[in-house]
Amino acid sequence: MNKILMEKIKESLGSVLPITAIMLLLSVTVAPMPVGTLGMFVAGAVLLILGMSLFSLGTDVAMTPMGDGIGAQIAKTRRVAVAVVVTLIIGILITIAEPDLQVLATQVPSIPNMVLILTVAVGVGLFFVLAVLRTLYKISLVRLLVFFYILVFVLSAFVPREYVAVAFDSGGVTTGPITVPFILALGVGLASVRGDKEAQEDSFGLVALCSIGPILAVLILGIFYRGGDPAYSPVEAVDVATSRDLAIAFLEELPDYTGEVLVALLPIVAFCAIFQLIFRRFHKLQLQKIGVGFVYTFLGLALFLTGVNVGFLPAGYYLGGSLAGSGIGWWLIPIGMVVGYFIVTAEPAVHVLTKQVEEITDGGIPRRAIMLSLSISVAVSVGLAMTRVITGISIYWLVIPGYLVAMALTFFSPRLFTSIAFDSGGVASGPMTTCFLLPFAMGACEAVGGNVLTDAFGVVAMVAMTPLITIQVLGVIHRVQQRYRVDDTELEAVPSPETPVWDTDDDEIVELMPEEGYHER
Repeated sequence: MNKILMEKIKESLGSVLPITAIMLLLSVTVAPMPVGTLGMFVAGAVLLILGMSLFSLGTDVAMTPMGDGIGAQIAKTRRVAVAVVVTLIIGILITIAEPDLQVLATQVPSIPNMVLILTVAVGVGLFFVLAVLRTLYKISLVRLLVFFYILVFVLSAFVPREYVAVAFDSGGVTTGPITVPFILALGVGLASVRGDKEAQEDSFGLVALCSIGPILAVLILGIFYRGGDPAYSPVEAVDVATSRDLAIAFLEELPDYTGEVLVALLPIVAFCAIFQLIFRRFHKLQLQKIGVGFVYTFLGLALFLTGVNVGFLPAGYYLGGSLAGSGIGWWLIPIGMVVGYFIVTAEPAVHVLTKQVEEITDGGIPRRAIMLSLSISVAVSVGLAMTRVITGISIYWLVIPGYLVAMALTFFSPRLFTSIAFDSGGVASGPMTTCFLLPFAMGACEAVGGNVLTDAFGVVAMVAMTPLITIQVLGVIHRVQQRYRVDDTELEAVPSPETPVWDTDDDEIVELMPEEGYHER
């Protein structure tokens, strides 16, 4: 176990150090930071490395086997009612447990936090049921995606402008570090029972549909719910003067985030325990390993959330405001793109997805290719988000063309890549996006005098949209390369005109020259 943990720590170091180095470089060049804010950022980076390592280990040991087992058991029961009830409960519980949703809810105080959280949870639960039924009954993912995204854009025309970006953001924040490992593993478990040739493609796509449910739910809420005036909560930086103050700032917040994670995981643990009592799916040794894995998950997520909220969130807010207010506002775009390129590698759920893709495809789709595609896509998405902050253009000018391109690519990209692409959109927009990129956009928007709710919100939506395009483009390239390989293989199998092919038939040697036919010798 220690050897595996060291490997996870090395992986986390490779993910977090690049963005840390970029922030340190910016802090001593174009965006000087207060020493206290910078110190909290560095301390947060240390907690991120430790938290990601423990969380990743816990996911491998607990969340993935549990989700895989539940998915396989649901498929084996062959009872639609059981599948509907189980997945609806799971969908609601893990959404309420998702820390990213809590962060987003506090930014929209015109709607009570619990109203927004429950609305999003029901949306995820219902679409989780739909995703499971799609896998069991082999329903086309592309048709469902096209239909529901058309419905999303139709409904958005009837929603107050301030809530459109929030609705799209809610689709990204609900698929975070708790939701993704469980849903991905459950999809693999469901598909493994089928055993047909389409099972591999259908093992992905659950996250994609679960990301649409919250968008529709918040849009419907925006049509019928009338709260106060839309507003947001500005980020308040903690005043840190000494190293002792820095330590106290983290220690004071750690119990709060530990409590949040505990409340988040307990319903999932309770559900898994009830599931085990009913179906007896796991033997004693497996249960012991899963229990240890949940402890690792709990500790890792508590450290991760403390680091990202206490250390990264104020640093992102300050950096965005400093860059936008320094007279070099347009530099927000290239700097934001560089930050976006590296920050996606620090998302815990991204590592879960890329690892599962590589395992399911037996290395046919390497992790490195998916990670590179995601880095490029998030870089582009942050650049687009910063363009919105500077110019104030409507989010419709970006999301409508973006989703049209994504939908068009579904007709050219292999089904497996399409499923992975729409899953990646939800996976890329995790806690690092919510707690760093969103405050970064908010700080910049405040500095240029923009409307935070209409111009800064939507960065999560951008991060969730661009992977749909880049991963499917990767799929198109993969298909073209395979065709060339097939053509080359066929050419190698056909004799060239200059090369005679000798065969023997009844002690006669026959030479075949393709241009001249057969000749006896």
